[in-house]
Amino acid sequence: MQLYSFFRSSASYRVRIALALKGLPFETISVSLPGNDHRSDSFRAVNPQRRVPALVLDSGDVLLQSLAILEYLDEVYPQNPLLPKDPVERAKVRAVAQIVCCDIHPLNNSGTRQRLTSQFGADNAALDSWTAYWIDEGFSAIERLVEPGPFAFGDQITMADICIVPQVYNARRFHIPLSNFPRVIAVEASARQHPAFAAAAPEVQPDCV
Repeated sequence: MQLYSFFRSSASYRVRIALALKGLPFETISVSLPGNDHRSDSFRAVNPQRRVPALVLDSGDVLLQSLAILEYLDEVYPQNPLLPKDPVERAKVRAVAQIVCCDIHPLNNSGTRQRLTSQFGADNAALDSWTAYWIDEGFSAIERLVEPGPFAFGDQITMADICIVPQVYNARRFHIPLSNFPRVIAVEASARQHPAFAAAAPEVQPDCV
């Protein structure tokens, strides 16, 4: 498998964690977002949306969107499952994952921030305020939903942990105060001790600069 990835992309980070948890080898193909590699015609042929990650399977099929990729990996490679067996618990895990992926991340990713600057004249202070607001909104909900023990929903790593850890990384990148979210931080601290999370961390990726 080949993973088109950028080391600081939280969506790519999620997929790297899942691949490591499943013990699946893959080749990293770096797509520099600051260098606008994702805008190239060659990458658009891989992913028409021009976003990372994109996972190229051995069959040649290309999978897009991190949550869809996580679901695929869990269905095809059942070892170290990312979702609980109980339907109610599965829904709880998916809800936390979707708060991150649908409600927090899209509003503070690089494309959104660039648009706020180019179309609405947002300066760095305005961008930081915008980013902090949406992270605070999402983490306030997640803080009430997780059940640390030591991971987000007990003693097994789930899709919720895979989404929380990269979002905490993003929050720290933007210097967002996290003292109001002790349960979220406890989950992140526990997960980061796992070898799969360590292997997927941005600072150890081949394209880290």
